[in-house]
Amino acid sequence: MGSKKGKGKILIIDDELDFLDAFRVTLEAKAYEVVTVSNKAEAEKMMETEPNIVVLGTMSPDGEASRLHQWLKEHPRYKDIPLLVIDARDEERPVKGWRMVDGVQFEAEDYVTKPIEPAALVPRIQSLLEEAIRTINVLVVDDHTMVRDGICAALTLQKDMDVVGDAVNGQDAIDKTRRLMPNVVVMDIVMPVMSGLEATQRIAQECPQAKVLILTQYGEEENMLVAKQVGAYGFIPKKTSSSELVSGIRAVGGGRYFPPSFAYISAHRKDSSKQGG
Repeated sequence: MGSKKGKGKILIIDDELDFLDAFRVTLEAKAYEVVTVSNKAEAEKMMETEPNIVVLGTMSPDGEASRLHQWLKEHPRYKDIPLLVIDARDEERPVKGWRMVDGVQFEAEDYVTKPIEPAALVPRIQSLLEEAIRTINVLVVDDHTMVRDGICAALTLQKDMDVVGDAVNGQDAIDKTRRLMPNVVVMDIVMPVMSGLEATQRIAQECPQAKVLILTQYGEEENMLVAKQVGAYGFIPKKTSSSELVSGIRAVGGGRYFPPSFAYISAHRKDSSKQGG
């Protein structure tokens, strides 16, 4: 995938000021934009600057880091921002380490423990940032102008998405996928010239880097099964909310099925038909 300009903004939260300063200096020397805070209240305020990645270190009192983690993962704007967690040293863990018994699902893209040199974290942060600030290039395919325009308008509001083009039928979708190389193709099923399902099969075979998300008014399970069989990565109804569409594009753009049940339903139906036949 392509990436937007700039190396990215990093928010670092840790109550050890020497470690915080060393971390900041190391990253700024690599031309990253760095914001540092030492407690939960400051961290929540600085999240308004919308960092590309959060480094969540140690904080007192015990459980404070876990509570901030929970707040981030429940926040509609911040829940998808990548997290690098830095846990306390073994001897300090009972006082200010991560508590895994709070009933909170622990989610982080990376996890390390102190002591650790800030320089050793640079490659990990670079990798997470490259993923976080990627741009998902999207091709929108539908034979109705109003539908195409509505989808394009919704996607232009997303900082991590770029609508590279639109198409009016399946053949047009194939031609533009070859030329524009999108990461995700949002595909209608029923269209003139060539159906979305036939186009999906061709795209999956000829342009496997482009993942197809079927967006249709035909939501029967049989259609979902066929869509999966021809190579689609996702299947959602047209009446879905724009936030659901955005989530679907992010998922299939990352090579994951959407919704997760899409893969299960297809496989389950396929296995059942084999057993019955």
